[in-house]
Amino acid sequence: MTNTYQQLLAKITNRQKEVATLVDFLETQTTWLTAPASTKFHLNHEGGLLQHSVGVANTLLKLKETLAPKISEESCVIVGLFHDLGKVGFPGIPHYLKNTNEWEIKNRNKTYMVNPESISINLATQSIYLISKYVMLFPEEVQAIAAHDGLYPTHGGVVNLEYHQEETPLLLLLHFADRWTASVLEEKCPIKER
Repeated sequence: MTNTYQQLLAKITNRQKEVATLVDFLETQTTWLTAPASTKFHLNHEGGLLQHSVGVANTLLKLKETLAPKISEESCVIVGLFHDLGKVGFPGIPHYLKNTNEWEIKNRNKTYMVNPESISINLATQSIYLISKYVMLFPEEVQAIAAHDGLYPTHGGVVNLEYHQEETPLLLLLHFADRWTASVLEEKCPIKER
């Protein structure tokens, strides 16, 4: 997976320096390399967030080629890799902690828990905040990250209905890439033929 991650980062050319600074911050001061993707659902293990993010970026690039080839590959990589960045928390305040409750681990598969010290901000907003400290985002990228959870917002996230009929193609592709990656590729959800 490290090779795929590096290959995705190499696709960023126009904002290469800014993204390199963001990645250095993430890798040295946050849980980017070790955070899970969730507490009990998809990829709830160490490194799951990065694994999920790489998967979403790859799925997004495949969709882009077929459905919207004019969308910037760089935009796809940036929103794909960093759409869930809020899940790292802040330096010194990780969003997720290993769960110590054996009953929850055994009976609910809840291997992680939300850090009670974590500041309450919806994760998409926190992602945009962290990215924007280092990388200038285009409006389409902000919309895509802000509403990527679509009709499944968590912790007060944006409901896609607020953007109904005004979604950019990038938002639609990111939303589907995120759902497809988490539900089909990671959860091994069977695709039923009818």
